[in-house]
Amino acid sequence: MGGLGDALLGLGPQLAEHVLLCAAAVSLGIAVALPLAVWAGRSPAVARIALAFASLVQTIPALALLALFFPLLLALRTVLGEGLPTLGFLPAWLALALYALLPILRNAVTALANLDAEVIEAADGMGMTAWQKLRLVQAPLVAPYVMAGIRTASVWTIGAATLATTIGQRSLGDPIFAGLQTQNWVLVLAGCIASAGLALVADALFGLVERGFSTRRPWLCWIGAGLALAGIGGAALSLVDFGTDEGRGTVVIGAKSFSEQYVLARAIGSVLEDAGYAVEYREGLGSAVVHNAVASGAIDIAIDYTGTIWTNQLGRTDNPGRGATYEEIVRWEQANTGTLVLGRLGFENAYGLAMRRERARDLGVASIADLARVAPRLVMGGDPEWFERPEWENLRDAYALRFAARRTFSPTFMYNALASGEADVISAYTSDGRIAADGLTILADPREALPGYDAIILLSPRIRDDERLKAALEPLLGAVDVATMRQANFAVDRDEDKWTPERSAAWLLDEIAR
Repeated sequence: MGGLGDALLGLGPQLAEHVLLCAAAVSLGIAVALPLAVWAGRSPAVARIALAFASLVQTIPALALLALFFPLLLALRTVLGEGLPTLGFLPAWLALALYALLPILRNAVTALANLDAEVIEAADGMGMTAWQKLRLVQAPLVAPYVMAGIRTASVWTIGAATLATTIGQRSLGDPIFAGLQTQNWVLVLAGCIASAGLALVADALFGLVERGFSTRRPWLCWIGAGLALAGIGGAALSLVDFGTDEGRGTVVIGAKSFSEQYVLARAIGSVLEDAGYAVEYREGLGSAVVHNAVASGAIDIAIDYTGTIWTNQLGRTDNPGRGATYEEIVRWEQANTGTLVLGRLGFENAYGLAMRRERARDLGVASIADLARVAPRLVMGGDPEWFERPEWENLRDAYALRFAARRTFSPTFMYNALASGEADVISAYTSDGRIAADGLTILADPREALPGYDAIILLSPRIRDDERLKAALEPLLGAVDVATMRQANFAVDRDEDKWTPERSAAWLLDEIAR
């Protein structure tokens, strides 16, 4: 935990973007909830419908709500144009605003419904218009309750915003997700402390405003609101680049949520920075999101795998061999997405079924065909995508695999589950350094049910014609063998003397340069 302080100090940009995202989401939630509450206060039917909708939104898991905005915005591009962002701030902002809606709306509607009827009658008796009654009577009386709802919404939003990392929005979820994938618990703790600290500060400031309303002391409201606005302004200023980057283009590099992707993204970023480009990262993205993001221009560069594109994008179940698969993908991307397949890095990260060596030996299992015989007595573990991927369906059908149980783990914990006996066989990655380190056996695939998985660099249509960028990345093509990649991955994944992805990427580039 010696690096906890350094990790916290390095979270400045993530904290600033987290603050701005949450502030924008809660502001939009307030802007929608308050007029709706006024309308609902005059119409019980509107109140029922509005509260039912807000409650329904709350039943959707935050991660799913964030992810659902990606295909929605992608579809809206046909109407609103190709410039509509599909990843990053916009979908995160909209999803979190929906999440912030319920506590504000419910508190406001409840407060309006429970106002003293005699007070309202007195206002009517004085001849007040509806607007005067709202501004001079109802608003001051319900303000403390509305503020309580805003406090709750703020704390919820700050917590849920950590999930925005999964759709490419930088946030305090970045260290949490990166730490979970690389078992760097200092990073996880730093992200949690920063997020919890921010929630406590927001709760305290809005609590001050709430107390000011309830005790009729406006100066408390001004202090609370002033400090909150100062924090938001400070976050915005900290992100302004006052440097002179004339002539430098910003390239956005996407990465999926496992160590190899973090390492390769940082390696590519380092190469491009040396070539004079400014670089941003969108890490922790899902497989389908990464491919669609690079095709739509939401990110500029991604590392993907031929087998993933072959099955998920082309919908193919045959296996014509690594070379033919690669050539067909190059052609398909050119014709259908405009994405440029720059080339292969040189190694393959295929799916493979792995077992502990002694367990496989005891059961007499050397291939997937052998595994099918004992599978009904075993537990199969996979990453969150595995059991929904076409590769699993092909493999299952090709070998008639039927397991006693199936369990889902994050890629990192999947190996721990195998080591602890919570899973008997897992869907491993063949370039993972833990295969050799943990003494695992990759089962042979005699029926070739799984396609090849060459690692390839994809360039978005926006930068596909940037010859200087392509020249900078050219030395990486065909330069990474699987043994070197395993070492780089294991340096990040191992329990002792762990490296950061940046350090591992630097080591990888040194190895390539030799």
